[in-house]
Amino acid sequence: MTQEKPASVSFWSIIFAIFFGNFMATLSTTSINVALPVFMDDFGASLNTVQWLMSGFMLATGVIAPIIGFLGDRLSYKRLYVYALGGFTAASLLCIFAWNIHSLIVFRIIQGIFSGIIMPTTMTIIYQVIPKEKQASAISLWSVSAMLAPAFGPTIGGWLTESYGWHALFLMNVPIGLMALFAAQRYIPFYRLSKGLSLEVVGFISVIVGTSSLLISFSQSHDWGWTSWKTMSLMGVGVLFIGYFVLRSRRVSAPLLNMTLLQNARYTYSLILNCAITISLYAGTFLIPIYMQKIQNANTLHTGLVMLPGTLAMALISMAVGKIYHKVGPFRLILFGCLLMGISTWALSRLNLVSATWFIVLWIAIRYIGIAMSNMPVTNSAMSAVPSEQSGQASALMNWIRQGTAALSVSIFSTVLSSRTVSHLSELGAGKDGHNATLALTLSIQDVFIIGTVLVVLAIPLTFLIRKPVGAGSTVGKAT
Repeated sequence: MTQEKPASVSFWSIIFAIFFGNFMATLSTTSINVALPVFMDDFGASLNTVQWLMSGFMLATGVIAPIIGFLGDRLSYKRLYVYALGGFTAASLLCIFAWNIHSLIVFRIIQGIFSGIIMPTTMTIIYQVIPKEKQASAISLWSVSAMLAPAFGPTIGGWLTESYGWHALFLMNVPIGLMALFAAQRYIPFYRLSKGLSLEVVGFISVIVGTSSLLISFSQSHDWGWTSWKTMSLMGVGVLFIGYFVLRSRRVSAPLLNMTLLQNARYTYSLILNCAITISLYAGTFLIPIYMQKIQNANTLHTGLVMLPGTLAMALISMAVGKIYHKVGPFRLILFGCLLMGISTWALSRLNLVSATWFIVLWIAIRYIGIAMSNMPVTNSAMSAVPSEQSGQASALMNWIRQGTAALSVSIFSTVLSSRTVSHLSELGAGKDGHNATLALTLSIQDVFIIGTVLVVLAIPLTFLIRKPVGAGSTVGKAT
């Protein structure tokens, strides 16, 4: 039951307030990608260790997601957003003073916790504060901030690392965080939808244990072996705890996450597509920097510039999609976007030792256009399928599954990349001057892109299940 309603406030004021925070949180997800080789060299760490700067961050964003609905309703989403911005900015300062790779990973995990609060909180604010007829435009602009950041991340990260060292990757968050704090406090109205809620502690603990166990088992499977007792035990623990969490959520009166939302077919189909798009985005931002720097010996700045044209195309397409969404509906946009993602990911699986720069730039740009065309329609299709009073729970559930999928995918991609490199190298032999080692890594990158292609293709049929167009100002309550 609504206790307090948000006051009337300017559309653009709210967008301004959420844009900077959302941009900062998502920027930190991928801005360090191009610097992974730098962290390996500076700290003398392996790829399996350094990739925890990404997977640990995303693990934290996934683990915190289930509690966001409770925190938002208890504190108000404005307060939660402000607290998360402050925590994220403070965690960025801690990263600057990291003394080894393990301390940096810990600080990144703390940063990830607050980042995981920011994204679903800003999405929920849109669906609870902004009038329904403007929500598609608002979520389009929200998507621009969420997608520009991981797309711009490699370019910004490459320039900062090349010019000022890896510390600058975290220092840049401080002024952005302070600006976002000021805007959120000034422009977002205070409101609260529920009072007197209690935390479902058992469910929260079970989802933390389950999610963490699954991620660790996948990320360490290359070192331990897929059939080792440690890998299999952690996988079993993860599945059991997640299964228990889901069953418990359906039985208790005040669950941490409202799993009944998954009975809404349109919401569920859209959520699966959202995960496929997320995997496609992070696969590219993980693999391309490794290819450019380890295969073509490019520096971090050059790596970022290679991805810049795609970033600009993504921004333009994202804004255009917001304008035409109500005219064409989500189906055509999502279908065409997924087709572009599938074709371009397959094209990138043909990368070799001497691939031309224009080839890489072209297909990265096409991938980003596909992601831009499908991301906002998928998100809005899911969120518009549930009542506004459930938007906090819907956003929390979506981000838990999406971030968990992203974290697991990065871990799996890293593991597959390492294991396939070893396999290819054993087939090729040692070679001279490390040539075969470079070739083995190239072939492994091709293998991972092929896996990414298959995942996108498998998701395409789901677009036909959300085919019904959504008219302006309408709410889709049931699946078609």
